[in-house]
Amino acid sequence: MNLKNHFIISMPTMNDAIFSRSVVFICEHNRDGAMGIIINKPIFELNVASVLDRLEITANKSCAELEHPVFSGGPLAEEQGFILHTPQSGFSSSINISGDVMITTSLDALKSIGTPEQPKDLFLALGYSSWQSLQLEAEVARNDWLVADADPKIIFEVAIEDRWQKAAESLGININTISHQMGNA
Repeated sequence: MNLKNHFIISMPTMNDAIFSRSVVFICEHNRDGAMGIIINKPIFELNVASVLDRLEITANKSCAELEHPVFSGGPLAEEQGFILHTPQSGFSSSINISGDVMITTSLDALKSIGTPEQPKDLFLALGYSSWQSLQLEAEVARNDWLVADADPKIIFEVAIEDRWQKAAESLGININTISHQMGNA
């Protein structure tokens, strides 16, 4: 099972403070483990403009992206920025996750905000989530997570408070009425 370019959607029974009602976009998954970014946990006191100010990056003040929230991508490296963006050439370290989403930690994506080089869509998170080898597979088997194909619209367009529900709906599931019990067929 390779979950790269998938969402994992926490089950309603998950009580973990970080992952409760979370949608995680899996950026990498291989035999060594998995890495992902939570896409629906905004850091309410931070927006893109405040991050750019802290980094002393000047952007066009009328740019709508400056008001976008910054997200808590997970409990690891919470001071490190991760930018998910639609494909755009010219950034020094962007990595393709799919034909629709790239990831970078490079400042050049932030410096592009408000310029013609800016990607159509971007998403800024601090920190990331990680699983050791076979850990995520075990959590999925234990029924902690639903797995769905990633939909870039959910990352970039769906209202934050609706992402958990919409990700589950992509599987035909109403997450609010799903059974809390699992069984074996």
